[in-house]
Amino acid sequence: MCKPIAAALSAMALFGAAMSADELGAGGRPVGEIWSRSPVYAQNGIAATAHPLASQVAIDILKEGGSAVDAAIAANAALGLMEPTGNGIGGDLFAIIWDPETEKLYGYNGSGRSPKGLSYDTLIEKLDGADSLPPFGALPVSVPGAVDGWFAMHGRFGKLPMRENLAPAIAYAEDGFPVSPVIATYFSMNYARFTEEGLREQIEEFANAEATYFSDGPPEAGEIFRNPDLAKTYRTLARKGRRAFYEGELARTMSDYMERIGGYLRYEDFAAHEGEWVEPACVSYQGAELCELPPNGQGFAALQMLNILKNADLASMDRAGPEIFHTMVEAKRLAFEDLARYYADPDTSEFPMELLSEEYGQERFALIDPEKPLGNPGPGGPWDSDGDTTYLTVADKDGMMVSLIQSNYRGMGSGLVPDGLGFMFQDRGQLFSLDPNHPNVYAPGKRPFHTIIPAFAMKDGQPWISFGLMGGAMQPQGHVQVMVNILDFGMNLQEAGDAARFNHSGGRAPTGNLDDQPADTGRLSVEPGVPMATVKALRAMGHNVEVIDNGIIFGGYQAIMRQDNGVYVGATEMRKDGTVAGY
Repeated sequence: MCKPIAAALSAMALFGAAMSADELGAGGRPVGEIWSRSPVYAQNGIAATAHPLASQVAIDILKEGGSAVDAAIAANAALGLMEPTGNGIGGDLFAIIWDPETEKLYGYNGSGRSPKGLSYDTLIEKLDGADSLPPFGALPVSVPGAVDGWFAMHGRFGKLPMRENLAPAIAYAEDGFPVSPVIATYFSMNYARFTEEGLREQIEEFANAEATYFSDGPPEAGEIFRNPDLAKTYRTLARKGRRAFYEGELARTMSDYMERIGGYLRYEDFAAHEGEWVEPACVSYQGAELCELPPNGQGFAALQMLNILKNADLASMDRAGPEIFHTMVEAKRLAFEDLARYYADPDTSEFPMELLSEEYGQERFALIDPEKPLGNPGPGGPWDSDGDTTYLTVADKDGMMVSLIQSNYRGMGSGLVPDGLGFMFQDRGQLFSLDPNHPNVYAPGKRPFHTIIPAFAMKDGQPWISFGLMGGAMQPQGHVQVMVNILDFGMNLQEAGDAARFNHSGGRAPTGNLDDQPADTGRLSVEPGVPMATVKALRAMGHNVEVIDNGIIFGGYQAIMRQDNGVYVGATEMRKDGTVAGY
C-alpha cells in the first residue's frame, strides 16, 4: 500500500476512535417513528423469520404452490440449520394455524416427555443435593417433539410432499451458507457456556457437538457453515417420514447414543411420543382478541396480564412514562405468581380456567398499588390443581396463517449431539420442579413446563395478526407490550416491535417450591429507548431498574397482519438477523 493512502487510512482510524459511532444518532424518515422502519406489504404470500435466507425459502415454497404450513416447515428446517443457537429438530414445537377453509384456529402442542426409565428418586439421587436439574447433559433431555409437529401439521394442511419442503434446507446444509451477525454472536455465547469450567463437566460427551458446530471454534459472521450430517437426517425424513424419527433408524441411533453416554432416553420413549391438537383460548382487549395455547406452555400468562390491564386506561398514560411501566410490570408480576403455581402438564394437572375470567382480572388489578411495587403478591386461589428460541410466521394466498415457535431451550440445548445426526438435543427438562407437591414436579413420561408460545390475534371474528416474541419468560410480557403498542397507542406492526421494551424477572418460578418467598420485587430491565427520567422515577418508586443496550434479553419479534382488503403486512426487528419476504 502506498504511504499517502496508508496515512489517510490511519488518520481516518484515529478520527473514528475520537468520534465513535455511538455518538452518531439515527437519520430521518419521511413517515413513521425515527427509530423504526417501514413494514413490508405483500398480496400473495409473506414470511417473517429470524434469518433472511429462511424467509426466502418460505416464499419459494409458496410460489411452488405450497401452503403456509408447507412454507413454515421449510423455513423451520432451514432455521434448524442456520440458527441452531435457537432451535432445531432436537427440540419442541408449538403452533397456531388459521385455516380459511374451516374458518377456525387450530393449536398444536408438540412438546416431548421425560424418560420413562428415569424415576423421581433416581433423579434426586443423581442430583446429589442440587435443588434443580442441570442446564446441560443428559438429565434434562426430553423427547424432541418438533419432527412430530412438522408431520402432524403437514398431514392436515400440507400441499407439497415433504421432500420438497425439506429440499432447500438439505441443499444449504450440503453446500453451505454464510453465518449472519447475531447468530454468530450467539454461537460464541453458547460455546463459552459449553466450555465453562463447572458446566463442561455436566456434558457427558461433547466431541460430537464440537465436530458439528465448533470444529474451528465458534463460526464467525460471514463464514460459510455446512452441516452434512443434518442434511443426511433431513434426507431420511424426506424419504421415510415421521416414523424414521420416532420408530425407525433415527430413533435407534438416538437411543443407542443415550445408552452409550449414560443417558436415560430410550427407543421406547421415542416410539411412545405423540403431540396433540389443542384448543387456543382468547381474551378480549381493546376491540381485539389475543389467543394463546393452554399449558404446559406459559401463553395463558399473557391472557391474564391483559385481563388485569383492561381495568386500567393505558391509552391515557404517557407511553414513555413511569405510570404505564409500573402498571404493566405489576400486572406481569401478578400473572407470573399464578404461572409459578398452576402451569404444568395438563395430563397430570388440570388448569383452573377461573384464572382467565374478567372477574379474576379485576380482583388482581385491585391489588396494584399505583405508588410502589407489591411486596409479595402471591398466587391467586387456592384452586385445586392436580424456556432461547426461534419464532416464524407465514401466510399464503388462500388466507392460511401460521404462527410457529420452536426451541431447544437455553440457546443450543444440552450440549449433546447424537452420533452422525447433525442436531443437538434440547434441555427442556430443566424446567421441571423438584418439589414433590408442585404440579410441575418431575415425573417419568411427563411434559415439563414450557416457555415457548406462539400468539394469534383476532378481530371481529376474523384473523388479524399472527405473531410471536421469542425469549424465555420475556414472551408473555412481550406479547402484551406488542398488543398495547398497537391497540392503545396506534403503532404500526413494525413500530410495535421496534419500540423499547421492558423485561421483568424474579418472583416465584414454576421450577421452584410452592412455599418459595421472593426475596425482593425482582429486576426490571429496560432498553435505552426508555427515558432516563422514567428510569429514575421507577427507581424512586422501589423498582430495581437496569438499562441494557444489547437487546439480548428482550426477545425477537416477527409478525404478519392481514388487512381487510386481504393484503398482508409483515414485520421483524433489529434484535435479530431476520427479514420479511413477500410476493
